[in-house]
Amino acid sequence: MSVPIRQQISVGKYLLKQRIKGVKRYPLVLMLEPLFRCNLACAGCGKIDHPDEILDRRMNVDECLAAVDECGAPIVSIPGGEPLIHKEMPQIVEGIVQRKKFVYLCTNALLLKKRIDDYTPSPYLTFSVHLDGERERHDASVCQEGVFDRAVEAIKIALSKGFRVTINCTLFQGETAEEAARFLDFVTELGVEAATISPGFSYERAPQQGIFIKGRETKELFRGIFKRGKGRKWRLNHSSLYLDFLAGNQSYQCTPWGNPTRNVFGWQKPCYLLSDEGYASSFKALMEETPWDRYGTSKTPKCANCMAHCGYEPTAVEDMLKHPLKALYTSIRGPRTEGAMVSEPKPEYEQDKGQAPSTIGTVIRVEMAD
Repeated sequence: MSVPIRQQISVGKYLLKQRIKGVKRYPLVLMLEPLFRCNLACAGCGKIDHPDEILDRRMNVDECLAAVDECGAPIVSIPGGEPLIHKEMPQIVEGIVQRKKFVYLCTNALLLKKRIDDYTPSPYLTFSVHLDGERERHDASVCQEGVFDRAVEAIKIALSKGFRVTINCTLFQGETAEEAARFLDFVTELGVEAATISPGFSYERAPQQGIFIKGRETKELFRGIFKRGKGRKWRLNHSSLYLDFLAGNQSYQCTPWGNPTRNVFGWQKPCYLLSDEGYASSFKALMEETPWDRYGTSKTPKCANCMAHCGYEPTAVEDMLKHPLKALYTSIRGPRTEGAMVSEPKPEYEQDKGQAPSTIGTVIRVEMAD
């Protein structure tokens, strides 16, 4: 694990406090989306397919900070849209940092060079820059040439100014384990903090549905990546049990309340990935009114192929707290890359309602440390 000690201690205290209090459901990361507007139109994006009146909406500073206080999670991730478009983003970030919350400001980095001096380096602030693989693949996925080189230039500038910088990358259909390994070598040599590897989600709103990796292919790809990672100096920033889950060695149901989402519509039910299940008026209402038992890999076709970190990393963390020796052993050994994979729970929707399994696929998301 490559998270700085300060952050590990802070999050560890938070987790211990929840266990002592006997809290059953608690947030780990707040997904704060102050806007949906973006300056790119990526092939796999499901966040920008809204009319202009929605894309022009913004959460203001007070609304953002109120959400941070209401939720109470120790980490705040600000995706989008493109957050650097938001004119009040420096004030929003400053307010979160003052609260000693760890904020990950997600960006495609097209505006980072121009806006970098609006921010102050802090152990509580990380720029999480999107890179969807190597140059040719990244530029193809964002549907614009030259974006990769501009992002890498911005990363180097941010690092030179003392900022924490991470990378997140979405791997689409056709990506090989060798290509992914080569990319991880590149970003490690670039000097960014660490790598978070996670499958993403095939949004129904994404303009190109045929690009997503499906089913067992996801786990096979991760096994191939991890196999090539043995002996390399990658800094993979996830719990050991989540990585083992990605390799098909742990059977988990998701924990959708672990990464609650607040955006321009309100508190999104049940998670960051499903945007058509309604909204709650407050975080308290989200936690109390959402029918959590309806969601998960075996519960609904919408979740059938999802292995995204926003749902399953909190599950792995909870498993780690319950079984620390298993987590330690897995951390030392690394994800198992050979042998049989665990059996997945039989879909309840197929069993009870006669529905066919979902054909929704997954995207592999590689993030440098969150």
